[in-house]
Amino acid sequence: MEVQNQKAELSLTSSVFEHLGNIPVRYTCDGAKVNPPLSISGISPEAKSLVLIMKDPDVPKTARADGMWNHWIKFNLPPTLTIIKEGQDPGGVSGINTSGNLKYVPPCPPDREHRYFFYLYSLDTMLDLKEGATKAEVLSAIEGHILQKTELMGLYNRQ
Repeated sequence: MEVQNQKAELSLTSSVFEHLGNIPVRYTCDGAKVNPPLSISGISPEAKSLVLIMKDPDVPKTARADGMWNHWIKFNLPPTLTIIKEGQDPGGVSGINTSGNLKYVPPCPPDREHRYFFYLYSLDTMLDLKEGATKAEVLSAIEGHILQKTELMGLYNRQ
């Protein structure tokens, strides 16, 4: 996906794990099962909405042929959003995840260490999608509207 007009440096961070670091047990299926706190900065003044997608591309092909698990899909988040508190739904509209629901699904790798990507996009529009939209529908709708993109990746392995 091509990013248009990358001006400010969009940033997505967490106070509980670093990019490429380990996600604490609290935020997984082995802990409290709540989303980690996230901080957003550098949102373009032209942004009309934000999209947040959390996915795991390391799912065994025997479990899912595409090897992908979508954990959290949020769109039409306000461009004024700078903090997502632990266990807090950030608002906006929820897409459907691989579990078939509209909320955060914690990391729960069945076999080994997995990578969990949190992608954040700032857009020049609001998306004309309904609650329950799929990740594919969201990604299709944002084409040509991406002002900025960033990612935060954490690791988790069940012990």
